[in-house]
Amino acid sequence: MKKNNWIYKVFFMTFILSIIFNSISNLIAFNSNLIITFILLILIISIGIMFDMVGTSVLTSKESTFHAMSSKKIKGAKEAKKLLKNNVQISNLCLDIFGDICGILSGGLGAVLAISLSNVTELSITLTSIIIGAIISSLTVGGKAVFKGIAIKNSDFIVFYVGKLYHFLKIK
Repeated sequence: MKKNNWIYKVFFMTFILSIIFNSISNLIAFNSNLIITFILLILIISIGIMFDMVGTSVLTSKESTFHAMSSKKIKGAKEAKKLLKNNVQISNLCLDIFGDICGILSGGLGAVLAISLSNVTELSITLTSIIIGAIISSLTVGGKAVFKGIAIKNSDFIVFYVGKLYHFLKIK
């Protein structure tokens, strides 16, 4: 039954986050110039890649690494263990929810960018959308390929860093 609750939470969390992120990115994209839109696009692709790296790290890291650090009261170790105990949900959150939302946002921003670029350059919308789509795809897939390797090789460091960040941000 607990697994089904997670599925409902994922659905609603994705729905709400998607509304928020789409609203913000559309507001920025439609009210700014091409350079700002392109920077926003690169930022969203980068966020998707970083979440992919964290999701992969959580799946490949071992909880035993953080037991000694936790017993020494090293800040972030307890949080890292908590992340790893919930690795399926955390990886789902990072890889699927944030990763997919970033992919959808980058596609939407790519469309806005292609339309704006075709209006400014008088290139056909078809050509600009193909070029922008190819750039988005190659940056996303290539970036994830590079950082997936980094995530696997440095999973303990990445999980510990996220644990430290989690420790710093959590409300006491």
